[in-house]
Amino acid sequence: MAVNRVPVLKRCRALGLEPSYLGYDKKSNRTSARAGKKVSEYGLQLREKQKAKFIYGVLEKPFHNYYEKADRMKGMTGENLMVMLESRLDNVVFRMGLARTRREARQVVGHKHITVNGKVVNIPSYQIKVGDVIEVRESARSLQRFKDIVEVTGGRLVPEWMDADIEALKGTIKNLPTREMIDVPVDEMLIVELYSK
Repeated sequence: MAVNRVPVLKRCRALGLEPSYLGYDKKSNRTSARAGKKVSEYGLQLREKQKAKFIYGVLEKPFHNYYEKADRMKGMTGENLMVMLESRLDNVVFRMGLARTRREARQVVGHKHITVNGKVVNIPSYQIKVGDVIEVRESARSLQRFKDIVEVTGGRLVPEWMDADIEALKGTIKNLPTREMIDVPVDEMLIVELYSK
């Protein structure tokens, strides 16, 4: 299985991205060596795609599959793509505050600590639906890890499309997010332009 081992701050700097979107509260003081250089149209499109892939932790092939599925759906392809990425189980776990970072959310799901509607799901890319109840497994609730996570994420803002009870380590999906509810700094139209060439 492919693993992304790129240092987070270095990659954020290269993409001009705030580390807070990934759950990190560190800041990088250095500037990118390419800052201020003129970027071609293709370069801009590619950067937006790399940003989306990096934020959600998706590799090239699955990302392309998401795009093709979004293209077949009704409505705007770019918006469909962002909603599908936002509806991934690992992202939902991160948004609910059951993990400090997106990478940790992926790991928590992979280690079978999360249940969806009472069933254990260990696939980070699992697509959640409206009405799904996501919670930490009974056997994992007493782990020190989750006590530490609650301390850090207790004050984090939960998106309006979900209800989260951080003390009970559970949450419910009220409805699927719309593009306006997704606060990720990605211009999805450029990704659509890149793929439609």
